[in-house]
Amino acid sequence: MTDLLPHARINHVAARRSNGAAAHSVLTSEDFSTAQSEIIEWEGYAPTPLVSLSALANRIGVAGILYKHEGPRFGLGSFKALGGSYAALRVLQREISSRLGQEVSLADIRNGKYRDESAKITLVSATDGNHGRSLAWGCRRFGAPCRIYIHAEVSEGRADAMRDLGATVIRIDGDYDDSVDLAKSEAEANGWFVVSDTSWPGYSQPPRDVMAGYGVMTREICESMAEAPSHVFLQGGVGGLAAGVAAGLRQYWRDNAPRVVIVEPELAGCLYESAKAGAPTSVAIEQETLMAGLSCGEPSPLAWEILSDEASDFLTIPESVVAPAVRLLARPLPGDPEIEAGESAVAGLAALIAARADAELSAKLGLDAQSQVLLIGSEGVTDPAIFAMIMEGRDAA
Repeated sequence: MTDLLPHARINHVAARRSNGAAAHSVLTSEDFSTAQSEIIEWEGYAPTPLVSLSALANRIGVAGILYKHEGPRFGLGSFKALGGSYAALRVLQREISSRLGQEVSLADIRNGKYRDESAKITLVSATDGNHGRSLAWGCRRFGAPCRIYIHAEVSEGRADAMRDLGATVIRIDGDYDDSVDLAKSEAEANGWFVVSDTSWPGYSQPPRDVMAGYGVMTREICESMAEAPSHVFLQGGVGGLAAGVAAGLRQYWRDNAPRVVIVEPELAGCLYESAKAGAPTSVAIEQETLMAGLSCGEPSPLAWEILSDEASDFLTIPESVVAPAVRLLARPLPGDPEIEAGESAVAGLAALIAARADAELSAKLGLDAQSQVLLIGSEGVTDPAIFAMIMEGRDAA
């Protein structure tokens, strides 16, 4: 088991769960149903693959590994296509309804009935890449101007992908959290509308819509499984993906919902530190992680409400395991499918393999030969240059 990835020290903290009802109250079943009813009508919608990594499961000593591969999602390369675009549509629905003094439907905006009104509403966000691409794609479809703020370390390839979708891209000095602050301040000064995947005091509806959009992915997973997995390993970031999936799994499987394990880079462990403190806790990003989509120093309070209820364990992983995990998916064990995945997609995979190489950590996580583990492959190759670098064996970003 130990030769699949370099030896890695995994930091672990067991959660002090509050055992509340956030998975049903922060995101309701109606939130998920409304998002699903809309998104499945979008041109190009198709469920993404849920693939079995049976050879890998046998190698590390678990009963099964299921990997949800989000690379094909709407041609955008990541699960975020479900969140940012849907939240943009909901912002437009609320604002156009307010301006016209009548309720307008999501379908009418999608089908262009209110394109003139949409053209007067500028949507903005900060991003490490995938959320901004989703927002830009949605704005182009729905006819709204789009401004995306990126930090100094976002690759030019990802910036170009957003420009190609019609977005105005503003690169700043500083990190992701600095780009969030600038997007907020310029939106307020200009009467624009922020479509963010993270919440803050007084701002929660768009992040809730983002997480509701992720529920489409979760429902696809659940409806293709005969029984619940024992564990789900979920990427951290600001927490939106993890919270949306955890809530969806809880609503679908109820008391049989899987054990939720959150995985972050050790360079950006804001949820790990929040679990240690028992409250949302920010960390300074002193060095950017290769897992660009997870380079977030400030958790979303809205997401934390759910994760403080649902997550049992929080892990951080070192950079040394990221590139080898990407290569392991692309050059799999005999019998497993070849999967081209981005850097942020492999956090759960790397953590699972490393945990099974550590008997003590496996015991803490309840992992054994009967475990059925679900992994979210959150992105495909969203930056071909970085993927090529990794496949050539150059692990540093």
